[in-house]
Formats: sequence, structure tokens, C-alpha cells
Amino acid sequence: MTNTLMIKPEDVKRLREQTGAGIMDCKRALTESDGDYEKAVLALREKGLSTAAKKAGRDAREGIVTSYIHHGSRLGVLLELNCETDFVARTEDFQQLAREIAMQVAGMAPQYVSRDDVPAEILEEQKRLFAVDAERDGRPADRIPMIVEGKLNKWLESVCLLEQPYRDTDRRMSDLITEKVALLGENIRVARFVRMGVGETTGPETEEAA
Repeated sequence: MTNTLMIKPEDVKRLREQTGAGIMDCKRALTESDGDYEKAVLALREKGLSTAAKKAGRDAREGIVTSYIHHGSRLGVLLELNCETDFVARTEDFQQLAREIAMQVAGMAPQYVSRDDVPAEILEEQKRLFAVDAERDGRPADRIPMIVEGKLNKWLESVCLLEQPYRDTDRRMSDLITEKVALLGENIRVARFVRMGVGETTGPETEEAA
């Protein structure tokens, strides 16, 4: 196993920035993966998922409402991000997470927080439209259900905040939140958001049921 002293400080720094894990956790992950950076990332993400799963059912009634106003003041977002305690709500890491999520909402214009928030009638209408498109394209009847499912998943990834990619990375927004759950030790959830643009029709307020 690679000696801890051989772990590069720049790898520790990059790993911490990418995963949000603590310095000692990053060093340990790199050591246990024999210095393999990608394996260390996977190990920390798995740890984060495990931590998040354990905390997912815990009550999160504290938090903050943050705002993001895009340059030129023609686009803005209000977002409520919840956690378990006021102490965590006041930390720089939590407030930075809220800002990152608000910027994502501004840039990518999601309509819902998660899949669970999409009304059943909207899902059924999307399925119907995708089926009509597949039939119009002459796809075999026995393949249409699979095609519809694939297109529906792609659509959900575009309209649900937690499904969207985080910047130009292979992480989703849900991964970003999971990493902060592992770092801060509390359940974190996006409660709701509102996105407003000058001249745009304001959509309904979005909420996460969990």
C-alpha cells in the first residue's frame, strides 16, 4: 500500500474540492486506493451515498432562503434549502451549496425538484407524445415501450433539478447534495425554488415532497 507520505498534496486538494470530503478522509481514501485518484473519488462517493441514505429520513426543518440575481438583473432565483440545525445552516459550506443550487436553477431552468414532484398527468402526457413520435417514425410496435421509457428518462433528467448534471462534470446535482450531507453530517434537501426572468411567464412554485 502506498505510504501516506507519498500522497500528493495537490491530489488531496483536488479530491476535497471535487467531493467535499474532509482532508483526512481524502488522504485516507487516496492511501487505501494506493494513490489511484479515480478509485478514491468512487470510494468517497460510496461513503457519501451510505451516509446520505442513513440521514435521509431525518427531519430537516432548519435552513435558509437564498437568492441569486444574474448579471443585468433580468433573471433571479429564490431557493429554500433545508438542513437539521441552525448551526449547519449558518456554515459557509451550506450557504455555498445553496448558492450553487440557485445558480443551477438560473442557468438550467428545471421545472421540478425531483421525479417524485412531476404530476402523474404530466408523465402520462409525455409518454403519449413520445409514443406518437415513435409510431410516426415507423418504429416497431414491440420496441415502442422501451423507446418511450428511454425518452421519458432523458426528459426527466432535463426538467428535474436533482437529475441535472452539475456544471460540466459527470456528477448530478443530487451527488453534490449527497457530498455535502457526508461533509456536514446532516440531512439536506431542496424544499422549493422560484425562477423569474423579465418578460417570462412565472411558473408554479416547486416543492420536494420528501
